[in-house]
Order: sequence, then structure tokens, then C-alpha cells
Amino acid sequence: MSETRAEDTKDVAGGVRAAGVEGGVGLTALLVAAARAIETHRPDSLARDVYAEHFVRAAPVSARWPVRLRQVPAGDGDPLWGRFARYFGLRTRVLDDFLLRSVGTGARQVVLLGAGLDSRAFRLDWPPGLVVYEIDRPGVLAFKEGVLADLAAVPRARRVTVPADLRDDWAGALASAGFDPAAPSVWLAEGLLFYLPGPVETGLLDTVDRLTAGGGSLAFEVKLEKDLLAYRDSSIYTATRERIGIDLLRLFDLGPRPDSAGALTAAGWSVSTCTPFGFTLRHGRGPLPEPNDALEGNRWVFAHKRGR
Repeated sequence: MSETRAEDTKDVAGGVRAAGVEGGVGLTALLVAAARAIETHRPDSLARDVYAEHFVRAAPVSARWPVRLRQVPAGDGDPLWGRFARYFGLRTRVLDDFLLRSVGTGARQVVLLGAGLDSRAFRLDWPPGLVVYEIDRPGVLAFKEGVLADLAAVPRARRVTVPADLRDDWAGALASAGFDPAAPSVWLAEGLLFYLPGPVETGLLDTVDRLTAGGGSLAFEVKLEKDLLAYRDSSIYTATRERIGIDLLRLFDLGPRPDSAGALTAAGWSVSTCTPFGFTLRHGRGPLPEPNDALEGNRWVFAHKRGR
């Protein structure tokens, strides 16, 4: 399933449509893709994504960004392409493991909310009969489809793209694409919720709860800081803003955040909240705390719900 609106896309070199990732939150998808490309080429890689560097090179705004650590003069000492990129590599590995464990218990539907340039449908070893639904804005999906078509990429599961804005009726679009609420499902909101206003986050997770009638699992990322601007001068935010023009704190919603983990617990989900640094210690690779740390408040939430 695929569709685009004229106002969401425009032609660039090579026939790739890049409007959906040239600015705003869409640009952060390219940042994460560059981080995954760097992680892929590390000798101690936590996760491999052979498609990531192709996404980065296909968009004019990111074509000159590094995709290998040797292209970064300061290496791991670089706050953007070293420490921050390693954070995204660690997050990729942890969420890969979560998804594969979850489908290993019987779920046959995976929903990627705000899928961006996620290539998990193509690179993970999925069980037979599984469907991966990718929900994102039409322009982002159009850019992604153009790159994947040029690579003749073949998914390892049935892949269904769902062009929809998560502020609109994405649940209706997902149902029209074939999603079955009565069947066990796995949901992923990777690096998504802190861009959404609090009420939108609450509505999105309420909808996930409603659509998980058959039981399932959910992973998402939150930030616990009450004042995100307290970290405006952190090395990560400063380097990202000054060197590649992404001001994350202007993209984050700075309003009050809901207690989504608590709300899911109250709704009957089993919930655990983890720090990324704990996974750094588990894997022996990744960021550790530092002064004035923009990652200090990041938490990864894992939730499970029994079917009715």
C-alpha cells in the first residue's frame, strides 16, 4: 500500500523524492540513519543496517555527512558522530532484540509508529507469516521507497506502508491496510513521542492499548527531564545544532509530558522502564553518563499486555 500527495514530495537528483526528510522532524530520520551507518561499519558493531548510508547519500541535505567513523576526525570523542551516534546504535540493537523476542512468542503483526527510515522489515530475521506495518507521513515514505527501489531491496516479511500523520486518523488507515486488533501485535515508537504534544502522546498510546485487544508488546522512548532547556548547552545538542542544523530542542515539544508508563500500568500492561546506560554496561559498548548530559533523562519503556 502506498500513496503520496503532491505537496509532500518533490523530485531531486536520481528521481528520489526527498521533501519529507529535508527539514523538521523528518531531518532527524537522516541523522539516525547516519548513526546506523557508522555503527554498521564499526568493528565492534552492535547492529548492522546496510541500507542506512544509502538513505543518507540520497538526500542532498545529508549527502556529505559521515557514514563511517574514520570520516570523523575526533572518532568516538566527537559528541555528534561519536557519542550520540553510538547511542543510536545501542538503541537500534536493544529494540531489534525486543522485536525479535516479542514475535518469538507468537505475534505476527509488527507496527512501526513514525517508521522514518527504519529498515527492519528488510534486515531482521522474521518468522514466516509476519506482517510489518510502517506508518509515517507520505513524503517520508516516498523518499524511502525511492531509495529502496533503486537498491532492489527485498523485505524479509510482508511489508505494508501506511501513509498517515500520527496526529490524524492513523488507526483507520492501519485498519484499512489489514491490521487485525484481535491478533497479537508488537508496537514500536522509536524516538517519536518527545516530538508530540502531551495530549497527542496520550491519545496515541490509548489507541495502541485499544488496538492491542489480542495482547502484545510495546516499546517506546521518553525523556524524564522537567526542563529540557536545562541541557541546551550540552555537547550533543550544541554539535547537532551548529554542525548539521538540527536544533532538537526546537523540535521537541516542551510542554508537560504525560506519565505514559504509569497510564499503561493502570490499563493492565506490565511495564518496565530502563536507562540506556544500563544497556551500555550489558553490551560493553555505548554511552555512559557525563556532566551536563542531554541523555540523562532518556528512558526506554517496554510494556506487555495479555490478550482478552
